[in-house]
Amino acid sequence: MTDTSSTLSQMDERSREVFRLVVEGYLETGDPVGSRTLTRSMTEKVSAATIRNVMQDLEFLGLLDSPHISAGRVPTQQGLRMFVDGLLEVRDLNQTDRENIDATVNSGDDDVGHMLDRIGSALSGATHGASLVLTPKHEAPIRHIEFVSLAADRALVVLVFADGHVENRLFTPPAGQTPSSMREAANFLNAVAEGKTLSELGRAIREQIDTHRQALNVLARELVEAGHVIWQDQGGQDERLIVRGRANLLGDSAEMAELERIRTLFDDLERKQDIANFLDLAESGEGVRIFIGSENKLFSLSGSSLVVSPYMNADRKIIGAVGVIGPTRLNYGRVVPIVDYTAQLVGKVIADRGKG
Repeated sequence: MTDTSSTLSQMDERSREVFRLVVEGYLETGDPVGSRTLTRSMTEKVSAATIRNVMQDLEFLGLLDSPHISAGRVPTQQGLRMFVDGLLEVRDLNQTDRENIDATVNSGDDDVGHMLDRIGSALSGATHGASLVLTPKHEAPIRHIEFVSLAADRALVVLVFADGHVENRLFTPPAGQTPSSMREAANFLNAVAEGKTLSELGRAIREQIDTHRQALNVLARELVEAGHVIWQDQGGQDERLIVRGRANLLGDSAEMAELERIRTLFDDLERKQDIANFLDLAESGEGVRIFIGSENKLFSLSGSSLVVSPYMNADRKIIGAVGVIGPTRLNYGRVVPIVDYTAQLVGKVIADRGKG
């Protein structure tokens, strides 16, 4: 794959300007941009033939493409990535967007889930895309874990947290479990879990099982391993994905192929079990990340873009994420500051409530 930063640095001023104008025109209208249109926008007065030659060079570099027989060009995924990384001018958040987000977050409702639900609707309304909000899981240290057998194929794990919060989660245990193996598994987990949050416990379980493989009863070990997904609670009530604004994407799509891609996108979202992967997208660093088309495995078939940012609790741990999905011709310059500001504000509100 071409190093986009290197490619950009090797381009002359004329090529950069032609490339920038093509991308900006495409992001604004969704239509291919032709050489005659660019002759009216270029700072340097050049002929349409000269611009066509530059466009052909950019096409050879894999940055532009000709979708139809017409002379117009559109950016490729590689071209959009280079534009976003090197030429995108992110606007300041406008006052109206800021006030709407502030009002949504600071509505006086103490329920974090309700607040994040409203945030999803506000984001989709402000950006005219679909919004994603990954709600936080409970991150207090665990005080006690207990298994309760309900039937041969059904068991309950009771999680008691240090802050008094109690959760009951149903799961299917491995076959052949006995009361003694359940007690042994619970004793093992309680020894490992002391002082750890759920996410910290998940990382510690595998290491401890490997260390104590011989000492731990086979049935108890299977029970612990089977319950590993339960500790993460992926897709459970305490960590869920809120998606708002499906109609926004459908309303902007005139072609059947585009409609089909958007249906594929929402099918992917609805089927996806490991929604916590949205955190993985953002955990490599603070701030907004932009994924274009196939750069994001989840959206590779639909060819959509995702602008996502994590939010953190008072301990600066990432506990959730907010984002916007749209076509690759998203208005990135406007969407990025909206997502960034929303994530920071949500994190501040959750951190402040945690201190109370």
